[in-house]
Amino acid sequence: MTADATSVRRWPVRPRPRPRELALLAVVAPTLLLGFATLRTQQLAAAGTDRLTLGDPIVPALYLGLLFAAHAILTLAGRQTDQVLLPAVGLLGGLGLLLMERLPPSLVVQRFGPLELGLGSLQLLWLGLALAIIAAFGVLVRSDTWLRLYKYSWAAAGIALLLAVFVLGHEVNGARLTLCLGPVCGQPSELLKVILVVFLAGYLSENRALLASRRSRLGPLGLPPLQHLLPMLATWAIALAIVIVQRDLGAALLFFAIFLALLYVATARWSDVALGLILFVAGSAALYLLLPHVRTRIDIWLDPWAQAQGAGYQTVRALYAFGRGGILGTGLGAGLPQVGDVPAIPAVHTDFAFTALAEETGYLGSLAILATYAVLVERGLRIAARSADDFRALLAAGLTLVIGIQAVIIVGGNARLIPLTGITAPFLSYGGSSLLANAVAVGLLLALSDRGVALPPPPRRPAAERLVAGLRAAGDRVERAIT
Repeated sequence: MTADATSVRRWPVRPRPRPRELALLAVVAPTLLLGFATLRTQQLAAAGTDRLTLGDPIVPALYLGLLFAAHAILTLAGRQTDQVLLPAVGLLGGLGLLLMERLPPSLVVQRFGPLELGLGSLQLLWLGLALAIIAAFGVLVRSDTWLRLYKYSWAAAGIALLLAVFVLGHEVNGARLTLCLGPVCGQPSELLKVILVVFLAGYLSENRALLASRRSRLGPLGLPPLQHLLPMLATWAIALAIVIVQRDLGAALLFFAIFLALLYVATARWSDVALGLILFVAGSAALYLLLPHVRTRIDIWLDPWAQAQGAGYQTVRALYAFGRGGILGTGLGAGLPQVGDVPAIPAVHTDFAFTALAEETGYLGSLAILATYAVLVERGLRIAARSADDFRALLAAGLTLVIGIQAVIIVGGNARLIPLTGITAPFLSYGGSSLLANAVAVGLLLALSDRGVALPPPPRRPAAERLVAGLRAAGDRVERAIT
């Protein structure tokens, strides 16, 4: 066999072990298995069978198999990417799957031809696709050119997608957010948050120096050159206006926060933040006066007990759930996210997934979930700080903020720190479009963290050639020493 034939059959890259990722997954796996076993035992005890059991191992086994398969793919690819992102996502996704298995399957039922899937099975399906996206992006995305050069095209595609929802979408709970293609439905606003970050990163990286300069002032606040700020503001305002018209206030708040945070990251000007907050307060006051659904959300936030049996029912039930959980929680399966087959908290699987887990795991479990989100944010910001240029740094920071700000908004709404919005807890809540969009963000972060591919070692020369080369090198060293 010739040397050329041998090189063709060699693996194109050298597999690189990922010991930290494997060690963290080795902690995540028994944690989730213990959670599923505890849940199943509690369910049997409630049915009158008081015995320890591992329960049905199919769901956790499938999920952990997918998680370790993603790890194996990243290992074989040989890329030197971050080794903490996947375990953190795996833990959050596993906790979300645990909650969906705990809730009634009839909360969400989806048919794919003759196949009918309930809530837990659907969540497992979406998590599997999310892990596949993370692994695929982590292995295949090796250049950011397709994002960097077409920022306006991405922005136009995102706005066109939202307009399609406005015209062709389905209305759910008074909001037109969902677009359906056959049996599959999703919320394009979830994908738009990633598209918005790509556009902002591209525009800000190109105009960073100009935006950081000051040519006019508004009182004590310095203003960037409007001719460079207007294109970005126009694109952001169009997307925001469409979202507000569609009554998706959670996405509107998320978009505004991402825009303001990335503008500060690019310019390091606190005056931009101050001006943005002034505009936010003024806009919120106007929306409160003009839009009844905004007024209802804020009134519920201020005093949910005034409408405890009406519009404030969700918030009141969530506060009771936090109180029942206490410090250590009621135990997995022993909480009250449902009474019989009726959820005690409406939309518990989407808007209040964090509340349901907080009730059963307590404040300590809640802090652990928040700490996992903090780990994701820390790793993302570390990737941004180590990036080679402005675009990659802003892109990594923006993708990190998408997950971090979304988590803060939904957790704050659950705990009544801010008005409740309709967004989901990343990787915890049910929702295919949310899981896939957040998976795209994590996958891109994984690709951006790459520090190079380990190439396969060169083919070994025959022993005789190595001996001759060694003798020749020794002779050369002797000659240099003498001369």
